[in-house]
Amino acid sequence: MAAKKAKGAGMKVADVNGDIEVLLGGFGGQGIILSGLILGKAASLFSDKRSAFTQSYGPEARGGSCSANVIISDDEIDYPYVTEPHHVIFMSQGAYEKYVTNLRPNGQLLYDQDLVELKYRRNDIHRFGIPATRLAEGLGRKIVANIVMLGFLTAVTKVVDYDAMKSAILDSVPPGTEDLNLKDYNTGYDHGVKSMEHHDKQAKD
Repeated sequence: MAAKKAKGAGMKVADVNGDIEVLLGGFGGQGIILSGLILGKAASLFSDKRSAFTQSYGPEARGGSCSANVIISDDEIDYPYVTEPHHVIFMSQGAYEKYVTNLRPNGQLLYDQDLVELKYRRNDIHRFGIPATRLAEGLGRKIVANIVMLGFLTAVTKVVDYDAMKSAILDSVPPGTEDLNLKDYNTGYDHGVKSMEHHDKQAKD
C-alpha cells in the first residue's frame, strides 16, 4: 500500500542511504514491545516500506527491562538487528543509561521527561522530551503512555507518516479502545509538532 501524505512537519536525522534503525526501551508493562510491533506494522502494512522487528526482555517479564528494535527500509533488510540506531525512544532510566551511547551522531533521542534524567550530555545528538505518562494519566489511562509516545515519535522522526501510524494503532488495540487510543496518539503527535517547531526555531536563532 502506498504511503499517504504526511501530516505536519518533521526533520531528517541525516541523509541516510538504506535502513533506518529505531530502538525503543523501557520496562515490562509499559507496552514497549507492542510499540515496536505497531511501528513495524505502520511501515510494512500501511506504508510502502519493509520492516524487521526483534525484542529483548530482562529477567522479569513485567517490571524488568525490555527493548524493541525496529529496522525500516525501502529495500530488502539483510540484517534484522539494530546496532547503531538513528532514533532511540526511552521510557525508563535504565534503558537510557544502557543504550544512549549506541545512538549514532546526529541521531534523535526521545524520552519520557518524568521518567528519564539526562545524565550524559552528548552534544552530537538531538533531544526531545515529552511527559508521556503524565499526559496519558490526564487522558484517563496511564497504561496508554506508549501510544502517546508513538504519536510523539511519528511527529518528530517521520520514520512513518501520520496516517500510517494511526492505521497501525487502530489495527492493533483492543476493540472498544479505539477512541481513547486515538486521543492519546493525537496528543503525543501534537506535542511532537510543537517540539519540532521549537527545535527548528532554536536552530535558526
